[in-house]
Amino acid sequence: MSHKPAGLIYGVDDVPPLGVNILSGLQQVGLMSIFLVYPGLIAQTAGSSPEVTAALVSATLVALAVGTLLQVVTIGPFGSGYLCQPSPSVVYIVPSLVAARAGDLSVMFGMTMLAGLFEMALARVLPRLRPLFTPEITGLVVLMAGISVGVVGLRTALRSSHADSVPDQVDLLLGLGTLGLMVALNVWGRGGLRVFSVLIGLAAGYLAGWALGRLDTHELVQVAAAPLVAAPALGHVGWSFDAGLAVPFLIAAVAAALKVIGNVTISQKANQVGWVRADMRSISRGVLADGLGSVMAGAIGSAGINSSTGAVGPATATGVASRRIGWSVAGLLLVFAFVPKLGLLFNSIPRPVLGAALVFSSTFIVINGLVIMTSRLLDSRRTLVIGLAIVFGLAVEIFPGLLVVLPAALRPSFGNSLVFGTLVGLGLNLLFRIGLRRSVSMTVGPGAIDPDALDQFLDVQGAAWGARHDVIERAKFNLVQSIETLVSSRVASGPLEIEASFDEFNLDLRVSYEGEQLDLPEQRPTIEEIIESDAGERRLAGFLLRQFADRVTSRRAGSRATVGFHFDH
Repeated sequence: MSHKPAGLIYGVDDVPPLGVNILSGLQQVGLMSIFLVYPGLIAQTAGSSPEVTAALVSATLVALAVGTLLQVVTIGPFGSGYLCQPSPSVVYIVPSLVAARAGDLSVMFGMTMLAGLFEMALARVLPRLRPLFTPEITGLVVLMAGISVGVVGLRTALRSSHADSVPDQVDLLLGLGTLGLMVALNVWGRGGLRVFSVLIGLAAGYLAGWALGRLDTHELVQVAAAPLVAAPALGHVGWSFDAGLAVPFLIAAVAAALKVIGNVTISQKANQVGWVRADMRSISRGVLADGLGSVMAGAIGSAGINSSTGAVGPATATGVASRRIGWSVAGLLLVFAFVPKLGLLFNSIPRPVLGAALVFSSTFIVINGLVIMTSRLLDSRRTLVIGLAIVFGLAVEIFPGLLVVLPAALRPSFGNSLVFGTLVGLGLNLLFRIGLRRSVSMTVGPGAIDPDALDQFLDVQGAAWGARHDVIERAKFNLVQSIETLVSSRVASGPLEIEASFDEFNLDLRVSYEGEQLDLPEQRPTIEEIIESDAGERRLAGFLLRQFADRVTSRRAGSRATVGFHFDH
């Protein structure tokens, strides 16, 4: 890209040096490795043997490698083209655990494939669902995903899932020290120190954990005993379906699709100067690739995977967002799948160190969510949608008993902040659309023009519609200036009727009046034309009005004329 946003070192289309590419990939894989505890937890819940557990982890690594390539390489209708690769996901862990409790992993594999197919179906209709997936909902998903990543990081660092537990002092110091080093390198570091701040923090934390006796000796024994090279086993693979688990897995697929929307939006914003709106085509391709990744994961014997918000965070934090890093990530994941020692070595990183890295990444995700949400004007309806969704999303993490009103089979699927907060936001967004007018009007008397009242008219409606700040500002200029021109030049007589209409893609303004048609020339009038007549001044005003709108019209029917301004949204 010719102009990169401030802080971005390697944009999505840039080609970083080979060393930067490989080390950045290693940094990403290091962060992804913490989520490999999910397939291990699923295998433990199913009562699987160590051999099946190892096979499940290896299959997950292969699925992640292929899923990464599906996301970063645009092939046919697949791939967002951004570095937002998948990881074992919190949105799939709960329904997967429910399926695994029966002791038969084949149900989990079959239902994962079903969820992936459903996500792929959602991808095909995403452009039509844009009114539902508004920027404040997308920003909410990003925010809640960032909070979820931060919560997972804190719980991992403190080795506890209970808010009132007392953390081990050594773990707390190790985690805080690792986090402090990453923050210092990112804020005050230059060049490679900033680019590889997470990787350096992981390495330093690993050494500190070894010095403090925080390395798990059992895991180190597993590293030593593991073969150097081994092909992933597929003996655990089988497929079956359970209609009773359809709802939890389909809910997970919806949350997964929304998470992709948020991650791709973050990536678009990070790579575009003056970003104003999400590219739904790229998002749709990303969701399609993500769904296919889960289908393939279930097919080869892995739990569901989903675009990782924890992977998007480091790209934003370090300024390295090139899609070519995805090739290194995929290559390293495949190496780990076939070289068990390396994968187990990464898995031996002390949990406080990995937790610190996740907390570090979550801060950038949370801020990106806030920026996306506030890119639009917000009225009381949208404020309530966001505020209540955040409060209830956090509430289920703090007070899980709130879900007692739900059927027991559904409680696990709603039991994390990302899923519950997102569903609350979507539900309220649908509810609050009732009674929201998409077209409004007002009348202005020619002798009582109040520019402040006109501005307020569009401000109030813009907030109700969730319109972008810049679009409303341009519309306000055209509305005020067109009415003042029509009245001051005596082109209009009698009251002026103003109508404004909006959808998620367009804002249209129309001013109708009794009088002559307003000229909106494409060429600026000459100095002589402006000086010599009032018509020249009107033509200059008409020319300026054309510059602030994406399309303009001026027509007359009978005694009434209409001037219209269209703004792409």
